[in-house]
Amino acid sequence: MVVQDRRGGAAAAVGVACGTGLVVGTGLAVGLLTTGCSPNGAAATDQASPGRFAAAEVRRSVDALLRAGTAQVRTAMETASGGTRIAIRGTGGYDFRTGSGELMVVLPDPAGMPAGGRQPVTEILAPGALYMKNRGAGVPADKWVRVDTGQLADGNLVTGGATDPLAAAELLRGARQVTYAGDERLDGVTVRHYRGVTDIGAAARATSGRAKPALMAAEKGFTTDDVPFDAYFDEQGRLRKVRQRFHFANGVPKGVSVTSTTELYGFGAKAKVRLPDEPDIYTGKIASAMP
Repeated sequence: MVVQDRRGGAAAAVGVACGTGLVVGTGLAVGLLTTGCSPNGAAATDQASPGRFAAAEVRRSVDALLRAGTAQVRTAMETASGGTRIAIRGTGGYDFRTGSGELMVVLPDPAGMPAGGRQPVTEILAPGALYMKNRGAGVPADKWVRVDTGQLADGNLVTGGATDPLAAAELLRGARQVTYAGDERLDGVTVRHYRGVTDIGAAARATSGRAKPALMAAEKGFTTDDVPFDAYFDEQGRLRKVRQRFHFANGVPKGVSVTSTTELYGFGAKAKVRLPDEPDIYTGKIASAMP
């Protein structure tokens, strides 16, 4: 998949190849799913109560996560094209104070492979970097691949098959057109459900945190800054779940969309992350696609 930026340049950031799953190309990371073959510039509209201050609550929700420190994470990323839907799922832990976490990401099994035949990919999310182990495509099993997320045209919002939880929350700093959709129960907890649209550019300008480089890259890479979302918050104002929908219009089959869902629970759980040692990082040529 090639994302066309708004300046007319083709940014090879989100790769879709039949039966490939995560893909990293030579010099550029491309990635993702198989297809089967007070924020500056954010004009808020608060339309309901307790949604009178809905947009403000959504925008500042990342601050509650920083106070919470850590959380356990479930992720899901789904691509939809026509009637075909394929999902990547992950689980792990995340430290919002350091902007780092570790996920075990399960890819769809290629055609002809028994269910559960593909080994999960271990991903380490860190400020400015994504590390992947067991990603295939000629990389030795005991080696890691490091990707500079600042060089990805989408800032790794979708490329790695899981949105970095801090980036997902910081993206809400550009929230507008926010409406209150009512209270619901999620994992046994009462949550407030908000719907709206967030603006990638506004979010990038509003944050000074670790996710800023990723959002600045994403602002340049996507066809549009508008990202529809559903977000759920507990009584402490902590983000419990966010679903964000990214649409690609140029250079891809008509109607392709990617939906990223991040769920947070178990706040305060241990989430210590150890980055790979330099000798364990693969520096050889990386195939652009898996066989």
